[in-house]
Amino acid sequence: MNISKAKEQVKGAVRAYLTRDDLGNYEIPVEKQRPLLLIGPPGIGKTAIMEQISSELGIGLISYSMTHHTRQSAIGLPFISRRQYGGKEYDVTEYTMSEIIASVYELMEATGIKEGILFLDEINCVSETLSPLMLQFLQYKVFGGHRIPDGWIIVTAGNPPEYNESAREFDVVTLDRLKKITVEPDYEAWRQYAHMAGIHPAVLSFLHNRRDRFYAVETTVSGKTIVTPRGWEDLSKMLLLYEKNGIEIDEDLIVQYLQNEKIAREFSVYLDLYNKYRTEYPIDEMLSGYINNDLKKRISEAGFDEIYTLIGLLLSNVNSDVRACMEERRMLESVRSCIKQYRQNELVLSPKQSMDSVIENLEKERSTGLRARSLTREEGDRLLRTVGILYDISDKISGSQSYEDTYDIIRGDYSDRISDHNTHAVAVRSKLNNLFAAAERFWGDGKEMLLILTELTADPESVSFISTYGCDAYYRHNKNLLFNERDLEIEKEIQKLEL
Repeated sequence: MNISKAKEQVKGAVRAYLTRDDLGNYEIPVEKQRPLLLIGPPGIGKTAIMEQISSELGIGLISYSMTHHTRQSAIGLPFISRRQYGGKEYDVTEYTMSEIIASVYELMEATGIKEGILFLDEINCVSETLSPLMLQFLQYKVFGGHRIPDGWIIVTAGNPPEYNESAREFDVVTLDRLKKITVEPDYEAWRQYAHMAGIHPAVLSFLHNRRDRFYAVETTVSGKTIVTPRGWEDLSKMLLLYEKNGIEIDEDLIVQYLQNEKIAREFSVYLDLYNKYRTEYPIDEMLSGYINNDLKKRISEAGFDEIYTLIGLLLSNVNSDVRACMEERRMLESVRSCIKQYRQNELVLSPKQSMDSVIENLEKERSTGLRARSLTREEGDRLLRTVGILYDISDKISGSQSYEDTYDIIRGDYSDRISDHNTHAVAVRSKLNNLFAAAERFWGDGKEMLLILTELTADPESVSFISTYGCDAYYRHNKNLLFNERDLEIEKEIQKLEL
């Protein structure tokens, strides 16, 4: 299965394992909760989905790469203790607490989060001395006499032997105690994630027509070459930062991430073309509704690669604004939630104390969530921006004494922010409609229009924006809508931002 389906399988299992009955006991007893085993090629996102799952479920996450561990660091150091059996004393070997299990307890103590995922990567690549103990841990959840706390789900990952010479197969007895999930690289599954992650548009444009370059592991006379989703994502981050800082990008940089000279060279050539078209085409003018005849003539004579690159440039520009608008909305929803908390403190705290309490709780939530990895970096940044807004509001109400006065000020401030956001959303919607207007003028209802619709529908942020704010041109061209008019109205009611 692809990584997206694997994520849902892991997430479903974790939710099931953490389900309790009426008496507070886990429906599946801890000893019957099979550890999960993800087997798949390197670099396809096994670690990334653990971070997404812990964030979405609001639970903790501890990650370890088992290739870095020795027998001693994994199970603890031995020491001699005295025990009595049958009236006689004996020397008994015990172990200090495993570094791995200790880190779980430390996270619980620091954050107060009692449930989570213990993710052990490269589980089938441990040393020969550690291998028997790992199998024992997977079967009994015990390292050196110390048990993993209840409520912590063991998820492991490993590479098939053909990708890693040090990897070994698990025996049948061990496999019978695991929940095994086999993962394969899949561009379509990664593409949806890539839109959300803000992957460089040149990467998406290149891979759309060269999907066989998405994942490639080969053995040549010069050694192994490897291109993975992780490599594409890391390269994307560097491309964005190099552009931001005005640093020249060349093939020497690209091959450091795409460790296959042929693929690195192909992408380098494409990136040069992408940057050439980005300079030559007036993207902002086109999305503002202005298109002259010379531009229309050039596009009518352009080849497919140039047209596809142009579509990528247009979509990238629109999607960037869409993401910013939807993130602004999520931040306003966070502010609204904080205002409601402020009102709930009315009977016990003064207005100033109430706002200080809300800010303190939000900062604690951010700190705890980032420490436990139950928040993504984006969620943490959103809370930080929300704190900044609350401090601005706190300054505005500092001279007011009553809740009536302060609430009027807060409501006015919030209404102004909503008004600005709605103005922003209208501008983004106009740009989105202009995208379709340009496509209609250039290509009518041809395959280029279908490509635009497909890419917008594959981007969760674009779908969310359209379902919230609408886009007449999208509805007009897309005959297979993901949501009908009734669904749209329900969605709008649910997502209203009014206090």
